Amino acid sequence: MTSHILLIDPLEKLNIKKDSSLFLALTLKEMGQKVFLLFPPSLYFQNSKTPQLEVYDFEGRFIPDSFYISEFMLSKNTQRLKLDNNITLHMRLDPPFDLKYLRTLWTLQALKMYGLNIINDSMGILANNEKLFAYSNAIKKFPSFLGESVEMLREFLFEQKQLGVKDVILKPVDLFQGVGVQKSPLDMDLVINIFIDMKKKYHGAVVVQPFAKNVEKGEIRATFFDNKEIGSILKIPPPGSHLANIAQGATFSKINLKPEVLLECQRINQKLADLGIRWTAFDILDDTLSEVNITCPGLLVETSIAHNQNLALTIAKLI
Repeated sequence: MTSHILLIDPLEKLNIKKDSSLFLALTLKEMGQKVFLLFPPSLYFQNSKTPQLEVYDFEGRFIPDSFYISEFMLSKNTQRLKLDNNITLHMRLDPPFDLKYLRTLWTLQALKMYGLNIINDSMGILANNEKLFAYSNAIKKFPSFLGESVEMLREFLFEQKQLGVKDVILKPVDLFQGVGVQKSPLDMDLVINIFIDMKKKYHGAVVVQPFAKNVEKGEIRATFFDNKEIGSILKIPPPGSHLANIAQGATFSKINLKPEVLLECQRINQKLADLGIRWTAFDILDDTLSEVNITCPGLLVETSIAHNQNLALTIAKLI
């Protein structure tokens, strides 16, 4: 029987009640699967003998008639699991995509020599930035600048101003859940000053885009596994906000993708499948892909609530 290992962040960093990884882990366990949790300090590579990873068993339960988790407890003792081709390791660490994250991906890539299956594949994550992949591969694209050059940014801003753009969004390229996103009027000096400050704070290139006012009407999160649409929701920012992130207070409801948007997501998924990316989550604004989440796609609990169906079970069956 296949054993599942979920590599996750420490429990104290997670919102246990609605964490997608714990939701999947509990669902797999209720199906009778062997499921264990692995934390970053216990991940290692060794080539003198097959690594035996120190993993945790766990217990948990859902709130009755709900997809929210009421209790989740790690076992007191760990056990060692020898790596082989009967293990599926789920890479479920949240960004930031920093040097620590990069080292983790390198380690996972090396561990593939022992035959384990990794979802999503470490090389696929390593090779593709979630934002840049959308900016460069989508047919319909948001005008986007990513870089450190003030001179090139100035030219981009001048171009956008000529097109009638009034406001812009600046954001880091390797964070998540709307962290670090700033909105600014398209005043050249103001935007450049914010840009310089963000370069220093986030140690490198920054994304700048025209502000899409329609975000106030909502942004879609569409979840796929093996190019099958698992479920989609519309996230609507709270009044006065431009962030359609549920972690930042956005509300959500079920939505059906337009046929042309579904086809675009499927086209992108076909490209990613060749890189071992099976679980994706698209952020869609104005029928345009703004991000392709591949590191640790989330909001599975919220999407299950909106669709009144345990979508972790759908994913588990596809696995």
